[in-house]
Amino acid sequence: MDLDVVFLGTSGSTPTAQRALSATLVRRGGNRLLFDCAEGTQRQLLRCDVGLVELEEIFLTHFHADHYLGLPGMLKTYSLRGRKLPLTMYGPRGLRELLGNLRRIFGRLSYPFEAVELEPGEQLERDGYRLETFAVTHGVSAVGYALVESARPGRFDVETADRLGVPDGPARGLLQRGESVTLADGKEVTADEVVGPARDGRKLVLTGDTAPAASVVEAATGADVLIHEATFLAGERDRARETQHSTAGEAALAAREAGVKLLALTHVSTRYFGHEVVDEARELFPETVVPRDFDVIEIPFPERGLPGLVRAGARSSRARVGSPEA
Repeated sequence: MDLDVVFLGTSGSTPTAQRALSATLVRRGGNRLLFDCAEGTQRQLLRCDVGLVELEEIFLTHFHADHYLGLPGMLKTYSLRGRKLPLTMYGPRGLRELLGNLRRIFGRLSYPFEAVELEPGEQLERDGYRLETFAVTHGVSAVGYALVESARPGRFDVETADRLGVPDGPARGLLQRGESVTLADGKEVTADEVVGPARDGRKLVLTGDTAPAASVVEAATGADVLIHEATFLAGERDRARETQHSTAGEAALAAREAGVKLLALTHVSTRYFGHEVVDEARELFPETVVPRDFDVIEIPFPERGLPGLVRAGARSSRARVGSPEA
């Protein structure tokens, strides 16, 4: 089951020629989950190899304009294309009021549309994973999201099953699901004889905008990838406090305390170049990257390696970057 992250917009507050505003697409198997939908998001999708897919779920972290202004255009485009597939929007308290105000812009839609408000600590169960919301600190109604996969069955030991006389077919399937089977000669074989210990799933955490918060560290503990905002550098710490954002160093400290495998910094201010942001963070947490728009982070299962950044990975030509630069 593939799991990756496509960075559609990585700028903070205002766009630049190289960076659009906040939007992040998570792809897990056939699922496509969009987190935030800033101005220009549908065009960013069209500019890369993802395309304007028929999203079924969109998740907002909070209601500052640089995180939702792309919604009216995207919703209207879907309607103009004659969409019939239902769409569900998730976000913190105040989502229904926001969408009610925006309805005068996008008007009547051709498809069913539902708004679901979430409080920190809620969970959305999905096939093979769940989405958990957690509290962030940004001075407004806001949540972060964690995608947490279920544990997977242990590896099936084919050689041991052969030696025990377990035939190919349904019996092996039962053992893989943790059940015991009785063979034709009356001998019972239990799952723990042929199946190894359960294997961890993957964990991806997206903070949205936030000042440093213990709740973020708790939510990110053990994550494969933490996507954390880094609007400021240390020299602007007072400004970060005033606006309830984080510095790159503070995001790195959160990643280090949470024990994550890879930190990806986004919401980059126009004050800085990416290399300045990554340099500050790597002093505290070396496994840090600053993605550009259309970069991809691939997240393999733990036994298959570490998460890695693919520069321009959502473009047609893909290049693996072993030691990514900003």
